Amino acid sequence: YVADLHNPYGEKHESRQDWFPSDAFQSSNAKLAYFVGCTSSYREKEIAISTVRILNSLGIEFKILENESCCGSPVYMTGQVDYARKIAEDNVKMFKDSGIEKIITSCAGCYRALKDVYPKKFGIKHGIEILHLPEFILRNLKNGTIKFKQNLNMKITYHDPCHIGRHMGMYKEPRAVLEEIPGIELVEMNRNKHNAWCCGSGGGVRSAFKDLSEFAARERIEEAKD
Repeated sequence: YVADLHNPYGEKHESRQDWFPSDAFQSSNAKLAYFVGCTSSYREKEIAISTVRILNSLGIEFKILENESCCGSPVYMTGQVDYARKIAEDNVKMFKDSGIEKIITSCAGCYRALKDVYPKKFGIKHGIEILHLPEFILRNLKNGTIKFKQNLNMKITYHDPCHIGRHMGMYKEPRAVLEEIPGIELVEMNRNKHNAWCCGSGGGVRSAFKDLSEFAARERIEEAKD
């Protein structure tokens, strides 16, 4: 699917940005790009919509790359290294041609691919600042651009994604954002941070080993309930 349709879901490439809200806006001249990723483009669209709403509410100019394609993470994670490198090369050329200087992504897999795999595993130095959404939000909380007002009065937990947790060591930023929300009580699961239990969907597991994927997901949900 990735070779022909530029996503691992078998969806049409031309419908990749169909989720974009009619009342939202972006700037074609922006130096900041929001790299949406395949999952948020085709499956978990509310993540992409919420990210755009945040950027718009802050008055930050951004754009979504017209020809955005898969970051290559699922290809790399399933051992197709040479093809993943080709995807990385094509994406970096697209970044350069678009004139962007910074990328925000809301996908853990895309974040690791762009920030770690491209420059460190493939030696493709792009010189573009890559930020995961919690990093971006935390920066704006610290400088006062974002201020949470509504008291949610809610007990929550946080799942550490493998890509940004064990692979990238990002543990404090998401928690720091959550702790800034009034009324939030953050309760850690028994297995957290570098010991966190995998959700079961990454690395091609969902496609190749459905039973294992569902077992892992059930385990994590039960742990969250506890």
